[in-house]
Parts: sequence; C-alpha cells; structure tokens
Amino acid sequence: MKNVSKSFFIISFLPALAYWYLESYYPIRVAVTGGLVLACLEMFLEKVFTKHLHSLSKFNFFLIAFLGAISLIGDEGIWFKLQPMFTGLGIGAYLLYKVKVGKGLLYEMMESLNQVVPPVEIIRNLETHLGFLFVLYGMFMGLIAGFASTDYWLFFKTAGFYMVFFLFMACEIIWLRLSLRKKYIAPTVLKRDGRRPRF
Repeated sequence: MKNVSKSFFIISFLPALAYWYLESYYPIRVAVTGGLVLACLEMFLEKVFTKHLHSLSKFNFFLIAFLGAISLIGDEGIWFKLQPMFTGLGIGAYLLYKVKVGKGLLYEMMESLNQVVPPVEIIRNLETHLGFLFVLYGMFMGLIAGFASTDYWLFFKTAGFYMVFFLFMACEIIWLRLSLRKKYIAPTVLKRDGRRPRF
C-alpha cells in the first residue's frame, strides 16, 4: 500500500508536467488537452488500483475539467493554471469552517481512528494555521498563474508546495513544543519549587 501511495504521489504531477511540456512546443489547445487527458488517466488509475476515488481527487478532476474547458474555449491557458489557486482556497476555507463550527476536521479524524488525541485546542490551532496556509498559498498560486512563467508555476505547484509545507510543519512543531512547555511543564515546575522556571 505504501508503494501504491508513492506511485500516486508521483502520478498526481502528470497533468501539470504535461501542460508545462506541451505549452513549450505546441499551441495552448494542445497543452490544455494533454493536461486534461492525463487528469482523466490519473482518476482511472486511482480507481483501478485503490478501488476508491478520494473526494479531493474528484474535486480536483472536475475543477481541472471545468477550467480546462474554459481554456479551450477562450484559447487562453491561464484558466488551466488557476486550478491550484481554487484548490488551495477551497481546502483552506473548509478547514477554517470546520474549526469554526466544531472541533475541526483533524480532531474528528483522529477520534474516528481511535488514536491517542492531543488536547483539542492544540489540534484546532494547528488546523487553523493549516487553513490559512492553504488560503495564502492558493492566492499566491493565482499570482504565479497570472504574472509568472509556466516554469515557475510548475515548480510551485509541485516541489515548491512541498518545500513550503515541510517548512510550515517544522515551524508548527517548534511552536507546539513551546506551547506544551509553557502550558503543561512550566506550571508543574512552578508548583513544585515555588519559583518560576527559566527557559
């Protein structure tokens, strides 16, 4: 299963790679059509090998198909390149909504898997930060689609996003450790010896 997930992680880049390559040598219509064909192939392979289509995969496919159709009609490739912007804004808004109306999507998932769940406020804060990350990155990808070359767009849609995400998670881990230390460790030390701990 791990190898299958890794394979789909790579396959998910194919529509963007196809568009990037075809745009360099062929008209916009050919580039957009190539991206759409590979998006269909991605959905087909996910269904065959995993026997299931994730909701995010369906959302991305229909978004690519819709924006690709607009690109073909208008003969303008920017619509196809706006897919990461709408995906980021959609995911970010949904995460923020789940935090606003309840415990948050991440906390609910942990509870459903019967995992050891950290304090709810920690998970809610993480999900809030994650929601803002997706919203801001989606807006950033909109600017890249409109004002930068397809080379930059491809980088920030693939490797660039994961570099930003890993940096975000590193910062979140540091923030989490500091928060836990301040909230749970510091009061314990203060209670034991009557002095405020020095960090």
